[in-house]
Amino acid sequence: MSSGRKIIDLVAQRQDLDQFRRKNWIGTFEDYLDLVRSKPQVARNAFERVYDMIMSYGTDVYEESRGEKRVHYRFFDDPDNEGRDAVFGLDESLESFVNALKSAAQGYGIEKRVLLLHGPVGSSKSTIARQVKRGLERYSTTDDGALYSLGWVSEDSGDVLWCPMHEEPLHLIPERFRDDVTSNLNAERVEGEYRVKIVGELCPYCRFMYTERLKKYQGDWTQVIRDIRVKRIILSEQDRIGIGTFQPKDEKNQDSTELTGDINYRKIAEYGSDSDPRAFNFDGEFNVANRGVIEFIEVLKLDVAFLYDLLGASQEHKVKPKKFAQTDIDEVIIGHTNEPEYRRLQNNEFMEALRDRTVKIDIPYVTRLADEIKIYEKDYNPKKVKGKHIAPHTIEMAAMWAVLTRLEQPNNASLTLLQKLKLYNGKTLPGFTEENIKEMREESIGEGMHGISPRYVQDKISNALVAHLDSRSINPFMVMNELEAGLKHHSLITSEELRGRYRELLGVVKEEYENIVKNEVQRAIAADEDALKRLCGNYIDNVKAYTQREKVRNKFTGQFDEPDERLMRSVEEKIDIPDSRKDDFRREIMNYIAALMMDGKTFDYKSNERLYKALQLKLFEDQKDTIKLTSLVSQVVDKDTQAKIDVVKSRLIRDFGYDDESATDVLNYVASIFARGDVKKK
Repeated sequence: MSSGRKIIDLVAQRQDLDQFRRKNWIGTFEDYLDLVRSKPQVARNAFERVYDMIMSYGTDVYEESRGEKRVHYRFFDDPDNEGRDAVFGLDESLESFVNALKSAAQGYGIEKRVLLLHGPVGSSKSTIARQVKRGLERYSTTDDGALYSLGWVSEDSGDVLWCPMHEEPLHLIPERFRDDVTSNLNAERVEGEYRVKIVGELCPYCRFMYTERLKKYQGDWTQVIRDIRVKRIILSEQDRIGIGTFQPKDEKNQDSTELTGDINYRKIAEYGSDSDPRAFNFDGEFNVANRGVIEFIEVLKLDVAFLYDLLGASQEHKVKPKKFAQTDIDEVIIGHTNEPEYRRLQNNEFMEALRDRTVKIDIPYVTRLADEIKIYEKDYNPKKVKGKHIAPHTIEMAAMWAVLTRLEQPNNASLTLLQKLKLYNGKTLPGFTEENIKEMREESIGEGMHGISPRYVQDKISNALVAHLDSRSINPFMVMNELEAGLKHHSLITSEELRGRYRELLGVVKEEYENIVKNEVQRAIAADEDALKRLCGNYIDNVKAYTQREKVRNKFTGQFDEPDERLMRSVEEKIDIPDSRKDDFRREIMNYIAALMMDGKTFDYKSNERLYKALQLKLFEDQKDTIKLTSLVSQVVDKDTQAKIDVVKSRLIRDFGYDDESATDVLNYVASIFARGDVKKK
């Protein structure tokens, strides 16, 4: 069998012909009524369909602070595309957005508004709109998301002339019969089930066809609907069905027909009039987006002439095509804009009507470090970055700087901006409760609405990846240097004062990185399990004797000695236990060990996090001189020392994710820090 035949067979095995037939279903109007009776959801309006689409992916409810519940919508994780367009850290904003859709779906008034996503550049506004559009496209291909439109059987050719606006077939039912029809369709519905509603009239094209057929059949509606065919439609922006996007252009080139359609001058000769709907192209973005979603990119840059169409579309759910009466539309209108444009809207009295018809949903920058890291790891990870190793903390430090630029200085003078970032990221600090953190967030009203965009950071990480051709890895300093260099020409930094502040924050991040890598190297040096076990056993023996007022047996002399106070304090001082609190700490350790034993668990040196850290630092202090790390600075390393350094390097690679090059860089850097410390001591 040829390789080409194998590929064809592979596709043949995986294609779903039954699904294709369901997607391309065509039936009569009577068939459609039976379908609506059995599955009324097919007649949902656009808001109901979008809301149900988001909810179909499921939710996670979690507790944020003091019992306050927050909902995470899995749809925005972009599970269908392996998270390519996932949105991180915006659960509060997305909850407001989905609640607006829910309110609109239930007909509480929001359906008459433009949903305006407002935030700084690069804050995921367009990503959210794109997700909704793509999600609705996918949903319309599923059985749960199926929807239908109507067409007219041509009297001449027998072909079906489909509605140009893909409207709801139930619009064919005359107004005076609708109450009775919906009562009949909903007769078997129980409480809580979807109930069919018929809202809206036929579009100008279908109204013309309907009127002509009604004349032909002398008013017999039952004869008219015999000429009707109903088909399932799949929403698609590419095919211009149910998904529209409008982007403002140069004011001189803007034309409202882009929204509401235009006359087809070639067909005027055929039909004899420019007011014949058959000689009109219902292909404006509002027409195209009927039954689905329309996205307005930078909506507040629209020319005033366009705003009248937008106001009518939102408030009345109608548009006014040239030469025709107002036409019903059924679509979710999502606009997005940035802060300067929104301020202009607030200051423009002519835009008051638009302000009154918008529901503003703030989409700020991420202010939680863990979420900002996820944004960059989505693009910069081992799967996507080939041939370059990204050293540990490279992404983290870039993300830390970005988040720091977005935070407001704490009102509490004892709290630094970096500490505030850590509190937001879930770290606990003495004297700060969850309630304090919540109050801080509430006080910082504009937090996340200014600062550095993720796009800027992504650009600089990309620069670092390609700029250092001789390096097999990139490290935090390479990226931080790119971030700092780019500040000179950053188009959105409007003052030297702001530029200076961003540079200062880079200094804060560099200092934090220095502390992190010093700690990692210390832990790598102290990662001698046997030595840690011995040190821990020795410390616990002495603490036990001290708390029980006993003596410790000296294993060398066999004599019983007083507990070794010097040893105990040398461990405890490493985690800042003051002399006045040493007794409390020692009792705490013994109580902890006793509690473990009561639960049938065994204590080891890793059991208690604080003690583990103290033991590591103590062991590092004891071993650092034997390793002679500072000899790396002078580049005079004897064979024995090099062997010990290689052991530390292997631990950095094994335990912390470094490669050989980045581990060497970190050891050299930390060695220079220790060397500076030695100089200062002298």
